[in-house]
Amino acid sequence: MAEYQFPTEIVDLPSKGYFYPETSPLSNGKVELKYMTAKEEDILTSQNLIKEGTVIDILLQSLIINKDIKVEDLLIGDKNAIMVASRILGYGKDYDFSYDGVEQKVDLTQLEPVDIDFTNIKKGQNQFDYDLPKSERKITFKLLTGKDEKNIDAEVKAREKLGGSSTGELTTRLKNIITSVDGNVDRSYINNFVDNEFLSIDSLEFRKHMATVTPDIDMTTKIMVDGEETEVTIPVTVRFFWPSTGI
Repeated sequence: MAEYQFPTEIVDLPSKGYFYPETSPLSNGKVELKYMTAKEEDILTSQNLIKEGTVIDILLQSLIINKDIKVEDLLIGDKNAIMVASRILGYGKDYDFSYDGVEQKVDLTQLEPVDIDFTNIKKGQNQFDYDLPKSERKITFKLLTGKDEKNIDAEVKAREKLGGSSTGELTTRLKNIITSVDGNVDRSYINNFVDNEFLSIDSLEFRKHMATVTPDIDMTTKIMVDGEETEVTIPVTVRFFWPSTGI
């Protein structure tokens, strides 16, 4: 785009744009990002934004060229891919992290999207059907966006303040993911199902199924541990966007 006086890169989304409405600028499966400048470093060093937990979202929003695209509308996996791309554009491809006290290095450009079979997925629709194997109940569900994650985090934190033995994070997440049970879209009906009728074996199988249709960036890498190659999930620590801190 000619009006910008700085280099940009096109990021391919793991979702390929499949789960956004056709009217969304995300439906083409690509997002244009600008390289970081001193403005973005100001964002990264804002103690208020760090304390509020909004620093990464505001950073990504600043880097996205098309301002019609809102970070909160991104599917979580697409947001993760943009976060990794932003890190590469800002501080390079090499990311150092510690595993069992041993320093490791990973090339972030080698990370690939999770393998999803889009063959039988309807484009432009974020809704899926699933028959629970044990109870044979029929549910529909959606993939979570950044906005959904914020709502879940807020609800979990509210429960933490009230105390109790559980924050209910799993059930809260399921209540936000499931959009109907046996064709019933009433929210109180869905909530009651999750709390009182969702068998553990069905919940486990459902979460396994979700993994097969959830686009994301594969954050696993292979490292050497005690002379053996081991696959680990790359931890996103303060070094990810603050590599010079030495923390």
